[in-house]
Amino acid sequence: MTSNQPNKRKFKLSLTSKKALSGWIFVLPFVIGLLLFYGPIVIQSIRFTFSEVSVNAAGDALDLKFVGFDNYYSIFHPQGDTGKNFPVTLIDGMQDLILQIPAIVIFSLFMAIILNQKMPGRTFFRAIFFLPVILSTGVIDSIDSGSAMLESLNNSTGSIDTGEGESSGIMSAMDLQNMLGNIKVGTQLVEYVVGLVNDIFDIVSRSGVQMLIFLSGLQSISPAIYESCQMEGASAWETFWKITLPMISPMILVNFIYTVIDAFTSADNRVMNFIGSNTSHFTRGEISAMYWVYILIVLVMIVVVALLMKTFVYYQRRD
Repeated sequence: MTSNQPNKRKFKLSLTSKKALSGWIFVLPFVIGLLLFYGPIVIQSIRFTFSEVSVNAAGDALDLKFVGFDNYYSIFHPQGDTGKNFPVTLIDGMQDLILQIPAIVIFSLFMAIILNQKMPGRTFFRAIFFLPVILSTGVIDSIDSGSAMLESLNNSTGSIDTGEGESSGIMSAMDLQNMLGNIKVGTQLVEYVVGLVNDIFDIVSRSGVQMLIFLSGLQSISPAIYESCQMEGASAWETFWKITLPMISPMILVNFIYTVIDAFTSADNRVMNFIGSNTSHFTRGEISAMYWVYILIVLVMIVVVALLMKTFVYYQRRD
């Protein structure tokens, strides 16, 4: 006697779905801890932005009086002279970071490709380029920022005096600007290149982690692919654009997002320094509003970068 019941197909996940599920399981403890410990703090900070915050009579708690969007309005339409700098500082900081982020990613990719080549002392050179990342963190960074010598150099012309009334660093920037101006390059491009030259130390010091990520991506590419390209007569230029760049495009997306977060939250960020150094000129609600405006801008930048890069990212499927 045959059964008329249809055969039930067992639910089976693909390899890609299993990897995605295992990734979510791996980060689940962090997400739960983040929501439990930082969730109430985030909610309280959002409440501050819509409230007038004051200390109660006993001095042991804060009183919140709902004021709507008054705090947001006051930071963009301030009455005092100090507050007027926030919109200007926000725009200037955004412009600086938008120019630096592509330079950091491109420089780290360039150095990763060079350091991935077989050459004597490759490990030593990798350590040299990663050294600024170690020196710019922790106690060394505190000692560096508190150095009186560096403070005096920052407040001066910025380089060693050449004896002609001009510093060598300024002369180098002026020479580069004059050279680009003589070949009729656009003014905006000249300012961008000169700005990158002046910020070369920051670009190098912030490229160490991105360089390691690119190195891991380059080393994951099978050498057999490059051997096949050589057999077909492809040049190094063609191999880079058709093999290397598509294969490490996921790493480019990761580095762009990491660089955006790192640049917008660094200790020497112009906007962060402005908010931290002007706490006496603003109320608690206005300070929270400024931080949340900045956070929303960072989130928008991450979403825009992710959407733009997603169209160029190539994922090698191994189902």
